Amino acid sequence: MIFLRYESFRGYLRAYPVTSVIIALNLIYFIVIAFTGDTNSGEHLYNYGAFTSYRDGDPLGLNEPWRYVTSMFMHSGFQHLLFNMFSVLVFAPPLERLLKPLKYAVFYLLCGILGNALSAIVSSLTEEWIRHLAVGASGAIYGVYGAFLFISLFRKAWLDEASRKTVYMILGFGVVYSIVIPSIDLWGHVGGGLAGFLLYGLLDRAMTKKRRRY
Repeated sequence: MIFLRYESFRGYLRAYPVTSVIIALNLIYFIVIAFTGDTNSGEHLYNYGAFTSYRDGDPLGLNEPWRYVTSMFMHSGFQHLLFNMFSVLVFAPPLERLLKPLKYAVFYLLCGILGNALSAIVSSLTEEWIRHLAVGASGAIYGVYGAFLFISLFRKAWLDEASRKTVYMILGFGVVYSIVIPSIDLWGHVGGGLAGFLLYGLLDRAMTKKRRRY
C-alpha cells in the first residue's frame, strides 16, 4: 500500500521536499488570514488572493491572473484546511517520488490552475452567476488523484491492488461529495482531476520514450 506513511518527520521532509513546502505554505497562509479576519468571509478571502472571476467583463479571471496560484494555498475554515492537507500529506508523496521534485511541483501548480480555469468557464455559462470566488488546494489534489487514476488504469503493475482500490474509492467518494455539498467547487475538482490524468499521461509517454532510448 503506497499511501501509508511510515517516515519520521525529518525523513518525510528529506524525502518529499516539495510536498513539505506545499503543506507549510498552506498552513502559514491560513494562520495569516485567520489572524487578520474571518476565513469564511468572501471579502476577506478576496483581499488575500482568492480566485475571482466575473460574468460581465472578466469571466476567466484574467484581469488578476496571479489569483489562479494564490487561491491554491488558501482555505475557508480549519476543516477545509485539515481535510486538504491530510490529502496532500498522504497521497502526494508517492507522486513526488515518481516524478521527481521539479516536475512534480510544475504538475501540482498546473493542475490547480487548470482546475480554477474549468471552474471559471463553467461558472461563466451559468445565468444566475455574477461573481465566482474560489479557494483551496482541491484542484491540485484532484490532479494528484488523476495521475494515480492513469497509473491504476494503464500501469497496473506499478500499484498493488489495495492502492488501486483506494484511488477508485477516493475519486468516487470525492465526486459524490462534491455534488452533494453545494459549497464545494465541483468543476474545480473535475478540472484538476482531468488535468492530472492528461498531464500525467503526457509525462508517462515522455518517460517511456526516454527509457526506450537507453
